[in-house]
Amino acid sequence: MGKLPSLKNLSYLLALHQQQNFNRAATVCNVSQSTLSSGIQNLEEQLGCQLIERDHKSFLFTAIGEEIVEQARKIITSTEELMHYAQGHGNILEGPVRLGIIPTIAPFVVGDLSERIQQKYPKLSLQLAEDTTHNLLNALRDGDLDILLLALPMDIQGNQKWILGRDPFKLVAHKSIADKLGEPVNYDMLPDGSIFLLEKEHCLTGHAVSACQLTDTVKVNPFTATSMHSLVQMANARKGATFMSQMAIDRGILEHTDLTPLKPSGQEAARDIGLVYRATTSRRQTFRKIAEEAAALLPINTLS
Repeated sequence: MGKLPSLKNLSYLLALHQQQNFNRAATVCNVSQSTLSSGIQNLEEQLGCQLIERDHKSFLFTAIGEEIVEQARKIITSTEELMHYAQGHGNILEGPVRLGIIPTIAPFVVGDLSERIQQKYPKLSLQLAEDTTHNLLNALRDGDLDILLLALPMDIQGNQKWILGRDPFKLVAHKSIADKLGEPVNYDMLPDGSIFLLEKEHCLTGHAVSACQLTDTVKVNPFTATSMHSLVQMANARKGATFMSQMAIDRGILEHTDLTPLKPSGQEAARDIGLVYRATTSRRQTFRKIAEEAAALLPINTLS
């Protein structure tokens, strides 16, 4: 058997693919640009194929180069899992787990979940990252995260998932208009432009609008919020309404406001919460324990 490609050179290739720039990739890898370039050239020589087409100004990955990137990503990720397994001496409840959570879930579970994991599995190190669904899925693909806590339904790009539970939606309306709306809410009774939503980057907006069967866009205010806490304050200050998850309400997001939670239209006015992981992972048992702890924190636990 000939000399195998080094993990270092494979990581150089992944960094270049992710950054699409030699200088940025070298910075990420903490090496000089010439070292990174030489490492990738060495990888090409060992594999016997051209991974990158270069000229003096730009480059692009060849078809085989794209395929090698995917294989390299699996190798690096599997190696990291091997290290974590070894560091835990083969114990599934030891070592680091990198968990990504979207902003419409994170503030309402991070504290309790971290505390539960620390109490039950003190040798398990939960490392948390908060970002949008799109960015978290990319990080999972690249091996930068191990598992994700996401709102579903959502295209999870070929990964696996456990449905942990359901998080019902409520329409929270200012007390000045709440009495007129009834339950389930009659949206026609809301003033035009009175419903405030999050920016489109947050999947809660799409899930809530769909689940709660809001079809009249005239009722939606064009101004959007960047976080759920800002959304609540905006609806409260302007005497309007918004959609809010039961999880957030249970943890006091409406405190010190004049907003009242009401049952929205839609028989299934809720979002599913799921834990997403790579299909190739060898740490399912570890992740399942975390899934069980997260499910226990949801308004409706459906994990079986």
